[in-house]
Order: sequence, then C-alpha cells, then structure tokens
Amino acid sequence: MKRLSRLGCVLLVIVLLLLAAGGVAFVLRGTPVHMVFAEGDAAGPPAPSDSLFAHTMEMYTGTHIEPGNRVEVLLNGDGTYPPLWRDIDAATSAVTVQMYYSQPGQVADTLQHHLIRAARRKVRVKLLLDAFGSQNLTDAWRDPLREAGVELATLRDLHWYAFHAAANRSHARVVVVDGRIGYTGGFGLADYWLGNARSRDEWRETNVRFEGPAVAWLQAAFATAWAEATGELLTGDLHFPRDVPHSAPGTVRAGLLFTSPTVGSTSAERFLALSIAGARRTLYITNSYFVPDDDVRRLLIRARARGVDVRILTAGDESDVKSTLWAGRWRYEQLLRGGVRIWEYQPTMLHAKTLAVDGVWSSIGSMNFDNRSLAHNNETNLVVLDSAIGAQLDRIFLDDLRSAKEIRLEEFRQRSWWEKTKELGASLLSRLL
Repeated sequence: MKRLSRLGCVLLVIVLLLLAAGGVAFVLRGTPVHMVFAEGDAAGPPAPSDSLFAHTMEMYTGTHIEPGNRVEVLLNGDGTYPPLWRDIDAATSAVTVQMYYSQPGQVADTLQHHLIRAARRKVRVKLLLDAFGSQNLTDAWRDPLREAGVELATLRDLHWYAFHAAANRSHARVVVVDGRIGYTGGFGLADYWLGNARSRDEWRETNVRFEGPAVAWLQAAFATAWAEATGELLTGDLHFPRDVPHSAPGTVRAGLLFTSPTVGSTSAERFLALSIAGARRTLYITNSYFVPDDDVRRLLIRARARGVDVRILTAGDESDVKSTLWAGRWRYEQLLRGGVRIWEYQPTMLHAKTLAVDGVWSSIGSMNFDNRSLAHNNETNLVVLDSAIGAQLDRIFLDDLRSAKEIRLEEFRQRSWWEKTKELGASLLSRLL
C-alpha cells in the first residue's frame, strides 16, 4: 500500500512537471516561418502590384480585401479624438468599443461622457475592457456607465489559475459606430495620447477611420471578443447593417487583419512574411516595439539584398518600455550590416504601428513588431491596397524621419559595455516582452 502511495506521489510530481514544462513552452513559443518560397515562379512571391497578392494574403491570413471603402489616416490625439467623439455623438443605433490600455484621466472621462450620452439617446452601447490593460479603471468610473445603460464587460479576467489570460492578451483597438464607421490603430484611453506629439507628454501615434465593407470585419473582431467575455455572440442588422456592402462609400480596396494566437504559424506572422517578401522597391516600417526575431531579421535582410529600400523607424530613448528598446537594439547590428537603415524617434514616445510596401500596400493598426504581437496577442490592423493611401503613408514616414536619429553602424558599435549588457539581458527575455 505504501509502495502504491509512493508511486502515486511520483506520478503526480511527473504530471505537474510536465504541465509546468508545457506551460513554459506555451508562454515562450515563437513563430516558425523563416522563408517565403514561390516554387515554379521565377519572379518570386507576388508583389502588391500582382493580382495574385491580395488573393494570397486572403488565403494565408483570412483577410478579405475588397473595394468600396473610404479610409482616413489620423495622426496623434488631435487628429483622432475629435472625429471619434463627433461620430459617437452622431450615433443613432449602436456603438461598440473595445480597448486594451486604459488609465484614469481626461481621455477616459471624455469617452465615458460620450458613451453615457449615447446610451441616454437609446443607442445600444457595448464597452469591452481588457482585464490586464484596463485594470486601473475603477468601479467609480465604470458604475455611471452601467447606470446609464451601457453594457460593460471585462475580457480575460486575471486569476492565478488562468495565467494564459495574461500571456495571450487582446491588444485590439475597436470602435464601431452604427455598423458603418470603424476606428483602429494604437490609441487607447490615456492622456499621453492627447495633443499632436509636440512635447514629451504627447505621444506620436497613427490611427485610421474607415467606412465600407471592412467595418463589418472590425465589428466581427469585437463580436468574437464579446462572445468570449459574455457568452453572447452578436449578429443581426443592428451591428451588421445589410446595405453596407452595397452602398460603396469609397473606392479604396481594404480589409481587416484580425490576428489570434495559436500553436505554430500565426496569421500575423504570415501577413508580415508575405508583405516583406512581396516588396520590390520600398519597405517602410514604423513600429514602437521593434524586436524582430531571427527569421524576421533574415526576411528583412533578404529584401534589402534584392534591392528593396528597407527603412525602420522605431522608438528611441523616450520609449515607455526600456526593456523592449534594449532588446531591439541588440538586433540592430545584424540588420545594419545587412544594409537595413534604422532610425529612432527623438521628440517623444513613438507608438505608431504602420507598414508601407512599394507605395501601394499598407497597414495601420495595433500590431507590434515583436514576438508577443506575432505569437500571443489578438491584434487589429486595417490593410489597404491603394496607391493614394500608400503614398500618404510614405510621406508621413519620411516626414517623421526628420525628427529621428539614424543609427550608423560604426557609431553604434562604440556604445558602452553597460549598454551592451542591458541589451543582451533584455534580448534573452525577448519572447516575454
């Protein structure tokens, strides 16, 4: 009997160790794609100008790119919040909002004010807050919303037995008004998103407002998260107006890239790999948390080797997450040796996440250039196949470079041993950042 008891204890310990090892592997998992092959095609993977490009992107990421959209690029808080408040105030049927990061302050209070006004007009208002990113919004802030009739839910409550909820975050930004107007980007509910990036207290951000068929896909991203949080799966004309696909408010071809964590290759990784491999002339990447893994670095260097002008703009010393800055810098030298040009933004925190390929394929959204976004997070990006929007993002990128410092290889090699030590230490933790 004692032998059986000891055997049971040993088996229990083995099971616990296996579960622990599995949990560690799950939290530290990366993404496996390291090359894009175009077998039988001498021209290589399809370029954005190739009619096969959009079809390939849809097959590998589930992003349906279709015409009939109107797209407005919004810069910083001054360009984002005023139209957002106006659209919420003009809502007649429904407003859905999903936010990742929230802090008490003017922005949070202003959203609260406009949602309460909408609810009192009998507009159906749903607000979904991430448990990890919005935990600082207290009941004192939430209760007036509930009292006004706003349906408020929390996504992925934090418990000791649900560590995966903190590891797999919903980093998405979603605002949909009347099922017809959508907003996404990197913005949130914190006061450093106010202003126009004129000082250290005003973050540099890029967001997007759009109308047309792509809005339904953003609404579906919200509905997916709402179902997870509440058990209610939303359908119907209130949130998905039947006439939107046929009303064609614009001419832009666009789609909504909604990414989810999984084991193995993710849609976020495939989107990035196909976009880099498809570049033929220019590849301009603006990203606040630039920590590319080995495979992505090789993709970038291969793009430069085939003649693509590859430029990276990322956060500098004003970064709000120093560990990510250091981990990213540890990767600079390999990229610089490979001909990739890198700039760090100087005036304030750069939080924008955009990508522009060949002046025609572009992306604006919440997805960072790190393992967390590619392997662990839900993200929302509007992707656009349009030369006018592509040219606009190119101009914005080049304008931002005027406020950035280019990293030169020989000068970069002269940094102190302490800087290199911090970078190495942060790089070892890069899959957790």
